Amino acid sequence: MLFIGDDWAEDHHDVELMDASGRRLAKARLPEGMAGMARLHAMVGQALGDDIEADVVEVKIGIETDRGPWVQALVAAGYTVYPVNPLQAARYRERLALSGAKSDAADAHMLADMARTDSHQLRSIAGDSAEAEAVKVVTRMHKTLIWERTRAVQRLRHALREYFPAALEAFEDLATGDTLELLVKAPDPVSAARLSISQISVALKRARRRGIPTKASAIQTVLRAEQLAQPAVVTAAYAVTVRALAALLDTLNEQVKALQGQVEAHLGRHPDAEVIGSQPGLGTILGARAERVKELRPAGVMRPEFPARVC
Repeated sequence: MLFIGDDWAEDHHDVELMDASGRRLAKARLPEGMAGMARLHAMVGQALGDDIEADVVEVKIGIETDRGPWVQALVAAGYTVYPVNPLQAARYRERLALSGAKSDAADAHMLADMARTDSHQLRSIAGDSAEAEAVKVVTRMHKTLIWERTRAVQRLRHALREYFPAALEAFEDLATGDTLELLVKAPDPVSAARLSISQISVALKRARRRGIPTKASAIQTVLRAEQLAQPAVVTAAYAVTVRALAALLDTLNEQVKALQGQVEAHLGRHPDAEVIGSQPGLGTILGARAERVKELRPAGVMRPEFPARVC
């Protein structure tokens, strides 16, 4: 059994090879790409020697990422890859050095030792099929954009609270199309108080709201009520930022919707889409996030069982 620590950077990898007793067998800085991967395979072959049969050897690798061509190449080569969370690595580093000092070579040693002693506490990367990997890519970005939208909404809420709190009372959801349209049209208390029922109704109708007359009247009443105000120049500055955030949120809404369609399309092309969709309470998005496929490893290499992971 062989253990490898891989401290990766954008253009290189610091690696250390270790045997089952914790003895360092080799270390090197490898370039990213095919040349680096070829050198890693050569190091593994040299460390194992000529008398070891390939079908009885297991190579375990600790690395602080679970994605990218390098990781996929490691999995395709038959290595067992353990993606280590940076927080896990930091805690393990404290066990090896009181100072907690961080360096590339030391981290490679730490990751190799972690794969040697704590692999039973880690979760290995599944050998996903190409279809499953595509689902994972679009699903991850869909989730990331939803997070970005939430952050933008919080920034918008904070800005409105500082100079235009009536907007928070008038609009229930700051991320919806009608709210964003009205904030772009009237981003300050003075212009908002001038909004007519018809202008508000048009935005609500475009967003396919129900009970438009009642909602439009309620919004107008709140916007025209007396409220505390900031100086005009400060209000104008906040209005500029609110317009920018509203435009950003409008774009994020559009892209979240587009990526949701891509998630549905990619999951629909997956051979197990019908089985995934038949699970109780598991819709398309949750099904895509939870979906993983166990894929056979190259011939001659024993394949461990991989647990399902949620992306």
